[in-house]
Amino acid sequence: MTETEIEARLAKLGIVLPEAAAAVASYVPAVEANGMLHISGQLPFVNGEIVKGRLGESLSLDEGVAAARACGIMILAQAKKALGTLDRIERVVKLGAFVNSTPDFTDQPKVANGASELMFDVLDEAGRHARSAVGVPVLPLGAGVEIDAILQIRAG
Repeated sequence: MTETEIEARLAKLGIVLPEAAAAVASYVPAVEANGMLHISGQLPFVNGEIVKGRLGESLSLDEGVAAARACGIMILAQAKKALGTLDRIERVVKLGAFVNSTPDFTDQPKVANGASELMFDVLDEAGRHARSAVGVPVLPLGAGVEIDAILQIRAG
């Protein structure tokens, strides 16, 4: 899939990639190694604000899905910043979704679908990936969701 095709899909979905978020602690947002791009956990920014709260408490399932989608958008923004172009993405290998949720909330996989389905929509078959979706009691800055990624990339 070419950059033009990816950009066309993003436009069709009404997505404008935001500025890639800066690291909030002692790490780098992305590391390229051995044909893979490892993207650090991304928080859900909507209109410049982090979506905060807990699933099963202050955030609904729909809000969680939207937050996961926002994390996926930031993953793409980080990939573009690190690689210079989304055209270098060969495949999304794995997403790791962390959902700030109450002990009785068990729909973490449904929340994570927000990011997974975005990857399918933007990258077609190259967006199909392995995934984990786990509930956690708290996330950095009170975020409702955090998602990291491993992408297989083409040589630059």
